[in-house]
Formats: sequence, C-alpha cells, structure tokens
Amino acid sequence: MALLDLRSLIVLFNPGKMRRAVALGFKTIWLHRLRSVLTMLGIVFGVCSVIAMLAVGEGAGHEAQEQIRRLGSQNIILRSVKPTEGERLSEEQSRVLEYGLTYNDMRRIENTLPSVRVLAPGRIIRSHVFHATRRVDAEIVGVVPWYTGIRQMRLRAGRFFSHIELESHLNVCVVGENVASRLFPLMSPLGRNIRVGSDYYKVIGVVESEAGVGQAAAAAGGSDSGSYAPRVYIPLTAARTRFGEIIISRRAGSFEAERVELHEAIVQVEHIEDVEETAHIVDGILAPQRRQKDYEMIVPLELLRQAERTKQIFNTVLGAIAAISLLVGGIGIMNIMLASVTERTREIGIRRALGAKKRDIILQFLIETVILSGTGGVIGVAFGVAIPIVIGRIANMTTIVTPWAPMLAFSISALVGVVFGIYPAMRAANMDPVEALRHE
Repeated sequence: MALLDLRSLIVLFNPGKMRRAVALGFKTIWLHRLRSVLTMLGIVFGVCSVIAMLAVGEGAGHEAQEQIRRLGSQNIILRSVKPTEGERLSEEQSRVLEYGLTYNDMRRIENTLPSVRVLAPGRIIRSHVFHATRRVDAEIVGVVPWYTGIRQMRLRAGRFFSHIELESHLNVCVVGENVASRLFPLMSPLGRNIRVGSDYYKVIGVVESEAGVGQAAAAAGGSDSGSYAPRVYIPLTAARTRFGEIIISRRAGSFEAERVELHEAIVQVEHIEDVEETAHIVDGILAPQRRQKDYEMIVPLELLRQAERTKQIFNTVLGAIAAISLLVGGIGIMNIMLASVTERTREIGIRRALGAKKRDIILQFLIETVILSGTGGVIGVAFGVAIPIVIGRIANMTTIVTPWAPMLAFSISALVGVVFGIYPAMRAANMDPVEALRHE
C-alpha cells in the first residue's frame, strides 16, 4: 500500500505533467482575464494591507521604544510633585509651600547605594526667553555637565558647558534645536545672547530636542505624566544663584510661593539588572523622610518592557484585522473556482473519458487557484512594501517593513489559495464522467 502511494505521488508530481498543467492553468486564466484580475484583487489588497499595517505598527512601536531608550534603560528618574490642596493645609500658615527633592536626598542616595554610578540633579523654571523681538515660552533647566551623557542627547552645534563654568556660576546656556529655530531662524545662535528675566546668557551650544518623561510614558501606553516645553539648559549653580529656591507665582488677587530645591534627579545604576531593585531601595530611602509623598519615580526600563508588550498587542490586532481581508480574498477565489467548475463540466467529463484520473483534475484546479493567489500575493507584496514608504514621506512618520512581514503575507496568500481551492477541485474530480458529458 505504501508503495502504491509513493507511485501515485511520483505520477502526480511528474515534471512533464506539472509543466503541462501549469501551462493549461495560465491559458485558462488568460481566457478569463477580467474575472481573474478581479478575483486576484482580494488577495492583492489583503497582502498589501497586512504588510502596510504591520509596517505602521512596527514604526509606531519603534518610535515609542526609542523615546524611552533616550531616557536611559539604566536610569531612575525622580521628579518633584506638588502636594494636593488637602495635603498642604498645614503649610498655609507659612505662606511658602515646601516640597520636592532636596540636595540632602541626593547625598543619602549616593552614600547608601554603591550600585549608583551617576547622579544628575536638575532644576526647572518656566519662563520667557527673548532675543531681540522674538520670544519663546520655555523651560529653563539647571543641570550638570554630564547631563547629556545620561540622557543620551546629541549636540547639533557647539558644546555643552564644562565643570569650570558650573563651578564659576557663569551665565552660559545650551538651547534645544526648537528654541534655536524660533529665536534664530536666519542665523546661527552660537555666541549670541538670550535674555531670561533680567539676566543675559551666552549661547554656547545647540542640542537636539529632548524627549520628555511624559511623552515616553504616553508612548508606552500610559498617561502623560507631565507637560513638555522647549528647553534652555544652564549650569545648575547659575540656576540656583539667579532664580533662588523660592518660586513666586502671582495670580489675580493672590500670589503663591513655593520652595523647591530640585525639580528632578536622574540616578544611573551601574548594571541594568540592578535597576528595579535599586528603584525600590531609592523609594525606601526617600519615603520615610516625608510626611506625604511629594515625588514620583519613573523607571524607563519598566516603561520599555511595557512598550514592547503594547507593540506586540498592537501588531497582533493590526495583523488580525488585515488577515480578514485575505480571508475575504480566499472566499472570492473559492467562489470563482466553483463557478469555473460549473462552466467546465463538459471539459471535465471529456478529460475523464479520455483517461484523466481524479488526481489530475484536482491538480489542475489547485494549480489555477495557486496561480491566482500567488500572482495576487506577489503584486500585493510589491504594493505593501511601497505604501509604507509613501506614508512615511507624506505623513512624516516612521514605518518599518520587517523581512518577515512580506514572507508571512505571501505565505498566507499561497496557503489561502490552496485551502480555498481544495473544495472546488474535489467537487470537479468527483463528477460522474457520464453526467458531465451530458452537460450542456
């Protein structure tokens, strides 16, 4: 029995017979060109949509992960959080609200944790920045010289300030490229002065715009935990000297004073595997020193893992939606092949009468369905690779066509052709030759 099955397979896949069957399949499809093209369109759109939607999803996921990576996988970001109205009732008598991170907190963290490699404290003051008649509402960020290395920021021009400038409290600054383009649209900002309040700062560098913590949290699927504005970076010592530690905000009929030593701090851990454990220890160091929690902790490594899970879910949903169109295309192929069986009933009867076996009829109809789905798959792959490129240029968004997406889409299209071609082929092969010959 096994020998007979082997012989049947050899006969079925005889090269000469296969060539004749393929040639006949192309000839039959060419005789019904319009119908064949309309049938293939379902597969073309299905394959195209699978590749394009996966490319868009991959690009969105890549951008989200890049934003989080720029925060640093080995970093722990601490931010001061203003207490709510209920939590700060006891502070009303002093008229100065004190909250947030302090320099003592930084010293305790550095002295307690040997796994901490770098600390980068920072102050953030919202203010207007002027140059001539131009004005930008920006965040003035007081940081240390090694801040760019921790946040993986790239200089576009000039340099960042040095340790000497930090220790000397000098009025130098590095502006974000969005600030530079708005204050200096037709000239280089290097060597020019900008005004913040009553003080002037010399621009010594331009850095790429920094991804905000809130943006990265939102990209990972969470809520935006903070606003993000164009930034101007000055030495932390200059920020402390020029702005002080008490920030006064005036409103209609009242004013509010806040004392904040540090608005944010970045703790860099030496080994990435120690990040989450270190985050728990840092929380344990800071929490007992406070009556209420006036800080928040962001761990980019956790956000990165969350973004990866979100991307997987997103790609699965997009792929499933696009696969439905492939299913519709497969149904179209089955429908047209069933109609073809009915039309060619007499042809089938003649072939059976001349000695064709059932397997020959099955092979013939399967080849025709595979040609339809395979040709549609090739065209769909070409469109599917081209469309993300067009989307990226028109919409200015990142799209990534991974190598496995076209292969997966084409494989599914070929499988759809085989699966949906089996029933029509079996129906044609099981026809009674005598009844088929009588068919008009």
